[in-house]
Amino acid sequence: MMPGEGNVVQRIDKWLWHARMFSTRSIATKSIAAGKVRVNAVRITKPSRTVVPGDVVGFVSEGRVRILKILALAGCRESFLIACTLYEDLSVATEKDLPRLLTRAVTRRGGAGRPTKLDRRRIGVFTTPRD
Repeated sequence: MMPGEGNVVQRIDKWLWHARMFSTRSIATKSIAAGKVRVNAVRITKPSRTVVPGDVVGFVSEGRVRILKILALAGCRESFLIACTLYEDLSVATEKDLPRLLTRAVTRRGGAGRPTKLDRRRIGVFTTPRD
């Protein structure tokens, strides 16, 4: 099903997963159950809460506040390009966010040997999913 077709309501946990805001639906469910997601400025704790196009969803992702306006619903998890059509990003990136958003790789000197504990922690920031 293409965005905008069919369903008029959808569960918030499914929508967040379909929009590729969380890597798994269970991570989305845990974040909602912990009260870290808001719909129309109201904190929700039930993943069964339904959303419709026009609702505004707020949550924290990768250490930054994301505010999204729902434009469409999806019947299944599609590619990233289709997922981008499901929402309008209303978040404002600050100047201190830009270097982190533009640089997604950790650089190390060639031949530096095994990563140190600090290196592994820095690499883990980019490779592990966040709530």
